[in-house]
Amino acid sequence: MREIRFFAVDKVAHLVQPDDFNELTLLSPALSIFTDFKSHRPLTIEGSTPAIEVEALMPKAHVKMKLVVDADNEFIRTISLDDLDEQNFMTKIANGSERSEILTSDLMCPKQQIMALRESGQQHCLVVDRSGQQIRGLISASDVARRLHIPIRIERIPTFVDIFASVRRPAL
Repeated sequence: MREIRFFAVDKVAHLVQPDDFNELTLLSPALSIFTDFKSHRPLTIEGSTPAIEVEALMPKAHVKMKLVVDADNEFIRTISLDDLDEQNFMTKIANGSERSEILTSDLMCPKQQIMALRESGQQHCLVVDRSGQQIRGLISASDVARRLHIPIRIERIPTFVDIFASVRRPAL
C-alpha cells in the first residue's frame, strides 16, 4: 500500500475542470463539445415551480438555461434567463397575475422555437437522439466560444450566430 501524504493548500488556487484537458479546434467533432446527458445529469426544473424562484436560483447555479419537465420528469420546454426578464413578468402582471403566482410554465420558451438555430440568436441548442426520440444533451454557445478561444462581445451572452460570424471572419 502507498503512503498517503498531506500537503498544505494555501498556495494552490486552480480548481481543475474537464475543459482544462479537452482543447477544441474547428476540426473537432461536434460530439466533443456537447453536454451528454448519458454522463451529466440535465439541469431541470418543474413547470409548476414559481418563476421568481427560478429567477433567483439560475444565477446562483451559474446557468443561463434549464430544461423544464412535467410531474413525470418528461421534457416539455426550456426556460432561460432571457425568458425570466422583467418585461415578461410585467406582461403577465398587466394581464392580472400576481408576481408570486407566475409559474415557470407561464414564461418558458415555446417548443417550436427550441428546434432550430435562429438569426435572432439561440444561446443553447438541444441535441436529440432521433433513433430513440430523446433529448440526449445540450450545446451552449458560450461554452463553444470559450473552448475555441473565439473573441465574442462580452456585453451580452454569445449566440451560435456570433460564433459562426467569428469563424467566417477573414484573418487580418
